[in-house]
Amino acid sequence: MNCYGPKELAAAFRTVRNNTLKVAEEIDESNYGFEAAPGTRTVAQTLVHILQAPQMQEHIQSNKLQTLEGFDFIAFFGPLMAEEQKPHSKTEILTLLTEQGEHFAHFLESLSDDFLAETVAMPYGPSRSRFEMLLGVKEHEMHHRAQLMLMERMLGMVPHLTREMNARMEQMMKARAGTV
Repeated sequence: MNCYGPKELAAAFRTVRNNTLKVAEEIDESNYGFEAAPGTRTVAQTLVHILQAPQMQEHIQSNKLQTLEGFDFIAFFGPLMAEEQKPHSKTEILTLLTEQGEHFAHFLESLSDDFLAETVAMPYGPSRSRFEMLLGVKEHEMHHRAQLMLMERMLGMVPHLTREMNARMEQMMKARAGTV
């Protein structure tokens, strides 16, 4: 019995994407061109990178590839990298994050436990389960969302997850003070 299957994977992805959307909404569009250091992605480029990330895994899994030996990563990622460099409005990015996020969550929900347990041979290194590969999409987004949250700090903002945690801590401290 697998306790973490397609529905849980989709729910977890939705949680991550909703938090990414909150960060994207809070950053003013005038700061979408901000880059933390020379040569790094801007806020907008990072968000476009995030919204495109599920495409590779959806391609691999939809086509039921058994191996990535010979997979042309350069051809696949070239157009995605070019798209990151194009200008995108905040509204466009938020719309795409929402629509494509929900599309990917529906895709995850459509998979079976048996399919998620299958392995895919990697060109370098050990095989990986389809589940692990798809979970990697969520982990990848969390990594880049953390970068965005650091950019929020650099822009003088307190990220929403920090504000929410601080509010919970304050409630717990008030509750403790009231019972002591």
